[in-house]
Amino acid sequence: FSETFYFFLSNRVHPDGTGSVTALQVRLGTLAAEAVNGFDFSNVSGALPARAGGTVRFVTGGGNAANGIDVLIGERFAPLRGLRIGLITNHTGIDKSGNPTIDLLRSAPGVSLVALFSPEHGIRGEADERVSDSRDPVSGLPLYSLFGERTKPSPEQLAGLDALVYDIQDIGARFYTFESTLGLAMEAAASANLQFFVLDRVDPVGGAAVEGPLLDGKTSFVAWHPVVVRPGMTVGELALMYKDEKNLALNLHVVSVHSWSRSEWQDDAGLPWINTSPNIRNLTEAGLYTGVALLERTNVSVGRGTTTPFEIFGAPYVDAALLVEALASLHLEGVAFTPLSFTPDASTNKGELCHGARIILTDRKAFNALGTGIAIVKTLHDLYPSAFDVEKVDDLLRHPPTIAAIRAGKSLEEIVALWQPGREAFEARRAKYLLYP
Repeated sequence: FSETFYFFLSNRVHPDGTGSVTALQVRLGTLAAEAVNGFDFSNVSGALPARAGGTVRFVTGGGNAANGIDVLIGERFAPLRGLRIGLITNHTGIDKSGNPTIDLLRSAPGVSLVALFSPEHGIRGEADERVSDSRDPVSGLPLYSLFGERTKPSPEQLAGLDALVYDIQDIGARFYTFESTLGLAMEAAASANLQFFVLDRVDPVGGAAVEGPLLDGKTSFVAWHPVVVRPGMTVGELALMYKDEKNLALNLHVVSVHSWSRSEWQDDAGLPWINTSPNIRNLTEAGLYTGVALLERTNVSVGRGTTTPFEIFGAPYVDAALLVEALASLHLEGVAFTPLSFTPDASTNKGELCHGARIILTDRKAFNALGTGIAIVKTLHDLYPSAFDVEKVDDLLRHPPTIAAIRAGKSLEEIVALWQPGREAFEARRAKYLLYP
C-alpha cells in the first residue's frame, strides 16, 4: 500500500539453531513502517491497489509442503531423543531453509549423532566414482561409504547405535541407486535390531505417474526390488513396501511429508531444488532422466560431459536431422526435439563430435518419461540397427521382452502394451503403501 519494501535477512543460530527471531523481525518491521513519511498504516484496509498490468499480489514460490526433516524440527526431534543415531544422507538432506540434516541432528536436544553413511556420489554429492570410508571433515564424525567396498552397513559399523535415520532426496527412478541404498540399510538395521527412521521427501517430479515395465529378471543394485521403472512412490512409501514384501522384522518409522499432493512437482510444492547428483542439475533433467537414462550403458552419449546432461543425446554415427524427423513423426505428448551437435568432455563418446537431439519439455504433466525413452531407443535401433547397441538398454530397463519386441520391429504401441499387465499388478500392490492423496 505504501509502495515500500522491507527486507529482513536472518538465520537461526542461537541457541543451538532453535532460536526465534520473530520478536526482532516485528520490532524492525515496526521501525521500517515508522520511517515511511506521510503514510498512515493504521488505516490500511481493503484490496491492494490496481496497477498497470494487473493487481499486485504476493508470490510465495508455490505450495507450502514440508519434508520429513521439517516435520521433525516442528516436533523438536522428539522421536529421536535419547537415541544414538547413524545418519544415512548426503548434500540433499536439508530442511526447507537449506540447513543440512547433519547439522540439525548434531545440535538437536537429546539426540546423539555418532556416525554418517553416504550413498553413491558421496556425502557432498560430488563424486562420480566409488567412495572410501573416511572421517567427515566438517562434522568430524566417522563417515562410512555405501558405494565403495560395500553397499550395505556392516554389523561393526552399526555396533553401539540405537537407530538409523535416512534422509536423501530421491528422484523416483528404480535404477537411481538411492532406493537400493534405502532397502539394503533397512535389511542391515533389521539384522542389528535397530530402529529405522525415514525422513520422507516429496517425489520431485510428482508421485502420480506410474510408468514402465515391472522388473523381469534378477535383482541388482540398480534393480533392488520388483517395481516398475517409475513407481510413483516416495522413499517413505517404498520403505513400507520393502518392509512388508521383504518380511523384515524392523521397527520402521516414516516421518511423513505434510501438505503435499502426489500430482505436485517439487517447485509446485514450494520446496527448494538441490542437485541430486553431479549430472541431475535441475527439475527438467530429473523429469527426463527416467527415460533418457535407458541409453546410459549404450554407445550413445546422454550429455554427460556437457552443461545439459539428460537434456541432449547423440552419437558420432547419427544424422541429427533424420533422427529428429523420425521422433517428430511419433507425436509424443509433452515433449519436442531439435537437432544439435555436441562434443562431450567426459563419459561416453568423450572428445568425439556427436549428432543427435535436444529434448524440450513442453508439458511436464502430459510427459511420459518411459514412453519417451523407449521411443528414442526404438528410433535409434530402427535407423541404426548395426551401430546402436540396443541390448545394453536392458541393463537398466530389466525387461527382455521389450528388447525382443524392438528387434522384431514391433510398433511403439505394441511395445508399451507389453508393460500393462505388470504395471497393473504393481499398482495393486502399491496402493496400500501410499501415504499421500
